[in-house]
Amino acid sequence: MSDAVRAARWPRVPSAIPKDRALEARLEDLLAQLSLEEKVGQMIQPEIRHVTPNDIREYHLGSVLNGGGSVPNNDRYATAHDWVALADQFWDASMDDSDGYLAIPIMWGTDAVHGVGNLVGATLFPHNIALGAARDPELLRSVGEATAREIAATGLDWDFSPTVAVARDHRWGRTYESWSEDPELVSDYAAAMVEGLQGRADEQLDDRHVIATAKHFIGDGGTVNGIDRGDCLDEEARLRDVHGAGYISAIEAGVQAIMASFNRWHGEHMHGHRYLLTEVLKDQMGFDGLVVGDWNGHAFIEGAEVLNCPQAVNAGLDIFMVPHPEWKTLFHNTLSQARDGTIPMSRIDDAVRRILRVKLRAGLFERGRPSSRALAGQQALLGAPEHRAVARRAVRESLVLLKNRHQLLPLNPKQRILLAGDGADNISKQVGGWSITWQGTGTSMKDFPGAATLRSAFDAVVRDAGGELIVNAEGQCDQPVDVAVVVFGEDPYAEMQGDVQNVQYKPRDTRDWELLKSLKSRGIPVISLFVTGRPLWVNRELNASDAFMVIWQPGTEGDGVADVLFSDSEGRVRYPVQGKLSFSWPARPDQAPLHPDVPDYAPLFPCGYGLAYGESGEISDHLPEEGLVLSATEDVWHLFRQRPLDHWQLEVEGNKNDRAVMTGNQVSVSTLTVSAVDREVQEDARRVCWSGQGAGVVSLATRDRQVLTDYLRDAGAVVVDLRVDVAPSATVQMRMGCGPSAISEVDVTDELRQLAGQGWTTLVVALSRFPDVGSDFGLVLPPEEFFTRVLEPFCLATEGRLDLTFSGVRIEKNAV
Repeated sequence: MSDAVRAARWPRVPSAIPKDRALEARLEDLLAQLSLEEKVGQMIQPEIRHVTPNDIREYHLGSVLNGGGSVPNNDRYATAHDWVALADQFWDASMDDSDGYLAIPIMWGTDAVHGVGNLVGATLFPHNIALGAARDPELLRSVGEATAREIAATGLDWDFSPTVAVARDHRWGRTYESWSEDPELVSDYAAAMVEGLQGRADEQLDDRHVIATAKHFIGDGGTVNGIDRGDCLDEEARLRDVHGAGYISAIEAGVQAIMASFNRWHGEHMHGHRYLLTEVLKDQMGFDGLVVGDWNGHAFIEGAEVLNCPQAVNAGLDIFMVPHPEWKTLFHNTLSQARDGTIPMSRIDDAVRRILRVKLRAGLFERGRPSSRALAGQQALLGAPEHRAVARRAVRESLVLLKNRHQLLPLNPKQRILLAGDGADNISKQVGGWSITWQGTGTSMKDFPGAATLRSAFDAVVRDAGGELIVNAEGQCDQPVDVAVVVFGEDPYAEMQGDVQNVQYKPRDTRDWELLKSLKSRGIPVISLFVTGRPLWVNRELNASDAFMVIWQPGTEGDGVADVLFSDSEGRVRYPVQGKLSFSWPARPDQAPLHPDVPDYAPLFPCGYGLAYGESGEISDHLPEEGLVLSATEDVWHLFRQRPLDHWQLEVEGNKNDRAVMTGNQVSVSTLTVSAVDREVQEDARRVCWSGQGAGVVSLATRDRQVLTDYLRDAGAVVVDLRVDVAPSATVQMRMGCGPSAISEVDVTDELRQLAGQGWTTLVVALSRFPDVGSDFGLVLPPEEFFTRVLEPFCLATEGRLDLTFSGVRIEKNAV
């Protein structure tokens, strides 16, 4: 990395929780009494599905987590009492000193990113992008306080939030987890949310609050093309000033944990980035809390494995988040590495010192069993009226009005109103991702007791005013109506699955646009309510609407939308519309990234835009409607023909996570070598030799998402011209990938063994053979979704010996 890239100095950041001399002395006394086994145990964080109370006792575990959709006893409808009961078991095991070891209370962490999303009945707030539009730090503080109380009701003490990413490319599937493209707003919000979760002054980290975590350090919102877990290429000054803004204010507010990110900075994975984790975060900025990893994120460090990774600890990671069923192997490997000096004892002590410091500051040694705490087990706190009131207020403040022809809004509820669109009575769409399930899919009203859908909220207002609400998702209605309200937008998603190729709203599905045009053609005034987790190109839908309001993903409290949308029966405004965009809105479907720092910045609506009632705005009714030209795909799409074509590059990965791009006539990593060889002309083929010394992968990859759905639909296949000289000694998988944890694979071992020694031939693998994509998060991505965002359409992976040469790789229609 060049000196120019690292030409920045980071500020020393004072914390609202300064070091306390008595606490530090107690900490050092505890540290001195711990055996090495106990120290390493404090650094291991398994997932609750793979750990027992006896494991906690035997391995001296310092913390556990539950991932998205993971619940006690695998019971989706577990109550607060059920959570507390399991928390008690874990706590009791950690405090059992009958074996002569020290009693160190365990922590339990969870992802409560817009409320306690794993818990049926909890209050779910609008996602962060909506809260950003509210531009109200005091509201954020209230959201944090309510979230902390509902977490405390479960007996847990650690929240893996807030996300302080500054999203700079709307194609990123986690854009809705970002408050804004504006680092100043993110800075203000980060401090407020930490104060809400952890408390302030005398309430700080009491048993009505929880430990907060600023994440994901650092640059997750700035990756090239918005690829989740991709590479951030910003220079260090921009990394500090843009992506570091939320961390500076979070540390000032006293945040006690920071989570390392999956992404890379200039090619180096953050979990192994000693310069940023240690020299910058801990040394220059002075952060004295703990650094926790993300879901097996250390496994992506070059030379590392998920169960063998001294590199992460040496880089500055204090806790391995390891939701792997064989996590005990990581414990033993880390223990051995500490004993033989691979990990210096000073680094072990620093990590454990930080963990103990956070536990002492949080009062965990004095707090007692989870069930003994003030709020533990109080089911009534989940979705409590006062919490729902905060969420409803957040919805009201977040709504952004982009268009309001003839002052159609606010809407008098005394009218006959048609409610249409697939979002009108769709709680899954309304709450979005991280809601009972990780991706937010597969849920129903049973999962959200007490929630108000838009339909139920609107029905109550209209009925009370003496109006009539007619509901038909397709917009069908046999009687005349005064106005139509159409609710449509994005379906729920979370990280990885949410990445998109461009910012055009549903480029292959125009049904919502057609519905709006149909209503307009019947002379019905049309109000569009747009459900979305990011700004999208919706010129067509804007043109077909008389009024257009962005309602984001409002969460469980649909009443907040009704509060603003409807006037009282006399036509007076009940609540003002006051949201302002916290992200720039695209004028073109290919306009990404889009923020004031890009050249030729020309959004349709700038960050900060939003009409108030009574304002007309200057938007045209004739915005350009030409979207991306989705030309018919070629019957044959060549990826490699004598060389990698277009934007493809040949990449290799060995079993040490060592990766390389082939830029010359040969490339090698730990377990395989690729060489340019001759078939018909000079260097028109690539020979790949796997050593049999561990897993190795060769792939054709790109940074731009590719859409292969037409090929899937038209009996397409991956077609490879190849020669197998040495048959595989172990299983060989042909893979397609759309991200590090989103891979679909087909076993091609038998085919390759049959082709061995046959000279040049052709391997055909039907796209229909590739199964639903699964990941260690529990994601299930069906092929029709997976094939809209492919980054690696051709990969071969094996742990055994194999010697083959290929001269052509293509995706071909009607090949099977």
